[in-house]
Amino acid sequence: MIPVFTREFLGILRAPRSIWALLAAALAFSSLVLARWPAGDLVDLSGSGSRGAFLVFASALLGGVLLLVPAFPATSIVRERNKGTLLLLLNSPLTGRAIYSGKFLGVLAFAGLMLCTTLPAAAAVYAMGGVDPLRQIGLLYAVLAVVAILATTIGLLVSTRAASPDAAVRITYGLVFAVAFLTLAPHALTKGTNGIYALISQWLRRLSPLPVVMHLVGQGGSVGGGILEKDSGVWQFLVAGLGLSAVLAVATMLQLNHLLFDRSRDQGKITDDQSTLVRWFRRLVYLVDPQRRKSGIPVFLNPVMVKEFRTRRFGRFHWLLRLAAVCAVVSLLMTLAATNGTMDWGVETIGGLLVILQIALVVLLTPSLSAGLISSEREGGGWNLLRSTTLSGWRIASGKLTSVAWTMLLVLAATLPGYLVMTWIKPTMWNQVVLALISVLLAVAMTLAVSAAVGAFHSRTASATVTVYVVLMLMYLGPLVVWAFRDDPFGRPLVERALLITPLGAALSVIGMPGFAQYQLLPAAWWVAGITCIVALVVFAIQVWRLLKPE
Repeated sequence: MIPVFTREFLGILRAPRSIWALLAAALAFSSLVLARWPAGDLVDLSGSGSRGAFLVFASALLGGVLLLVPAFPATSIVRERNKGTLLLLLNSPLTGRAIYSGKFLGVLAFAGLMLCTTLPAAAAVYAMGGVDPLRQIGLLYAVLAVVAILATTIGLLVSTRAASPDAAVRITYGLVFAVAFLTLAPHALTKGTNGIYALISQWLRRLSPLPVVMHLVGQGGSVGGGILEKDSGVWQFLVAGLGLSAVLAVATMLQLNHLLFDRSRDQGKITDDQSTLVRWFRRLVYLVDPQRRKSGIPVFLNPVMVKEFRTRRFGRFHWLLRLAAVCAVVSLLMTLAATNGTMDWGVETIGGLLVILQIALVVLLTPSLSAGLISSEREGGGWNLLRSTTLSGWRIASGKLTSVAWTMLLVLAATLPGYLVMTWIKPTMWNQVVLALISVLLAVAMTLAVSAAVGAFHSRTASATVTVYVVLMLMYLGPLVVWAFRDDPFGRPLVERALLITPLGAALSVIGMPGFAQYQLLPAAWWVAGITCIVALVVFAIQVWRLLKPE
């Protein structure tokens, strides 16, 4: 175990991004506390200043753990398997449990080192007064340690099953964000009810660290419309998080054996090679036949776009239909909630939830498709082939961008039934729905442009995906954190300026979501999104032009 731990920990520290992450964490958290430090010789006897500083410090620390920790365990095992070193480890005297323990402790040691860089900022918060060192600061670090453990176990489990590092990163971030955010949704839908569903939603809520952290900073009942209640169950979260981590760890250790390499897969049979009767039957029964040989690329289509659709897993038409079907089912469930909960929540709240659903799909799916548009070609050697063709840089860039744009438009179109039910319940909301959909489309364009621009500067898809997710989460979650703490400590002007960063605030404002309706964000938010999109596209085009130049 010790050799694996040493190799894993030192391997993480040797990466330049790790050093930059540690330095950025130390500087960022110290700056946050210094920004709230009392000015001059004034002393805050009420402790409101220190509580405000602790609130910002705890929120940023939780976001840092959720954004930085999952990337390292997600690529740990899959890279070993692809390089062939995992087979050497399994043939060594080390057991699967020892290999897993070494990797787990190596990643956890780096997470602990990152948390240690924030201790001076925590000491400064305590020195300001008004914050309990054990019941608040101590429990906060205990909660963050459990979050790091849970993220590490999720990443290592995904890493044993994923085929590539970038796929492991995408799936790991999706699962971590689902545990942190989506586990709160069932409780919000069943709040105030009794029965088995309410009990299950209550236990699912215990897996999210958000209510616990908000409870520790004293904001549990005022954030998110009361979803984050005062009684957040700190100890229940610690037990539930450690219990789930133990289950995931056992599941991962059971897979660390030679059977991990025995993945037989049926190559299938091309439909065109089968009999005429079989081909006729498959075309009659199936809407899309994935085993049918594709026809040639028409002249009027961009060959790069067609290539992206045919080589990307979620670009094939049958996968697009499956993805759209899942989104349609989720939208219909939201529609059911709209019809059943209109009297309790109001149409505006349901509209806000639909907007959040669409933006969540955009933020989670777009980076997985667009972050590796250039880096995957460079990593796999396909970029040199593209450079050797007669295709211009404009045709290559536009083909790659449109392949992602069409996919996201199809996904968003599958979520429209909820809006139709809203307008049927309240016909006067047509204009609000149209303005909200325009904001969502601008969010798609901005997210796609930023993801492509940031990912184009990386030569590895995994690092590009991690960087894009971090940038987008800061862009979308940062303004929401400022909004969540409106009036205390952030004032209305600062909240309004923060919500202008992305079209999410504008969409929630125009739809009339409680808590957002009082802000006038249009058309300023559209101008900000449009300018950001144009700048990102220009940066992406310049980088593509640079990469196409002869070396």
